[in-house]
Amino acid sequence: MGRRSKAKASGASVALIRIIRWALPAALGLLAICCIQATAQAQAQAPGWPQRPVRVIVPFAAGGNIDVIARLTCQRMSEAFGQQFVVENRVGGNGTIAAESVAHAQPDGYTLFWAGPAVVSIFPAITKAAYDPVKDFKPISVIGVNPQVLVVNAKLPVADVAAFIAYVKMQPQRLPYAGGGGPGSLSNLLMALFLKRAGLEMTSVSYRGTAPAMTDLVAGHIPTMFVPLSEALPQAQAGNIRMLGVSSAKRAPQAPEVPTIAESGFPGFHAESWNGVLAPAATPDAIVERIAAEFARAAKDPKFVQRLDQEGVDPLGSSPAETAKFIAADMALWADAVKIAGVSLQ
Repeated sequence: MGRRSKAKASGASVALIRIIRWALPAALGLLAICCIQATAQAQAQAPGWPQRPVRVIVPFAAGGNIDVIARLTCQRMSEAFGQQFVVENRVGGNGTIAAESVAHAQPDGYTLFWAGPAVVSIFPAITKAAYDPVKDFKPISVIGVNPQVLVVNAKLPVADVAAFIAYVKMQPQRLPYAGGGGPGSLSNLLMALFLKRAGLEMTSVSYRGTAPAMTDLVAGHIPTMFVPLSEALPQAQAGNIRMLGVSSAKRAPQAPEVPTIAESGFPGFHAESWNGVLAPAATPDAIVERIAAEFARAAKDPKFVQRLDQEGVDPLGSSPAETAKFIAADMALWADAVKIAGVSLQ
């Protein structure tokens, strides 16, 4: 190689070294800035959250089974996070007023929604809601599931599901059943699913809620209904009603002697109520994951599990991803029930 070529090569090397010496610090500086920004953004999403009380909006009145479960859970969360998780009952519009308020709340982790099938799966299947149960919320966790149970007045001459079906078919006129909280209630829709599978025809009688319906059932004014297990147990223990079958996939630990509807001749029959927590859709994942992780721990805490058991709840503590799948399946189930029952508010 000639002197001129060597000189050119030497000059190019020097120029390259100078470029590297100039560019490398700049690149490292830019990388550092990006890392700092990413860290700051992550910290901004959950900077020591929670730093103040968290509101949990419950769409039903105080004192009911759902409210009791919410308060038990919020007490557990308050102890775990060192900040108060405060239950706020916001009643009206079949729970839709509460749902809409949370859907449009600030997505900072300080406003959560105590959800269940009535507001998430059933009402949106009946009519157009002012919120989208999927797009407007971010799933956090399903705390637990509550089986419903098919019950009859204690004087009805049936002891199991098969005998109940035979009894209904023998009646010359359609027997009535209590529709719980009305045409769109879980109790009414669950009975519609059961009657469809069993090939039965009965007449629904609407009530303002399960409490007045249970009063008429005990008095013998109505022969049957589906009711939450927690509300059926005291009346069954008192000998006022008889429990024929639970709607869960497996027998309830609170009443292991009562078979499931599925094992009573209806394989695959599975429909439950549930209690879960959702957040506004834009709530940071870091906060959602923290809450879900604590729910998962609570579901394994013997003391907390015992309290839920007393309310007829089987703990679940699902992850956000599991909760999303759970809700999707629940929405499909109750949309089908709405069609079968022919319920419409439009």
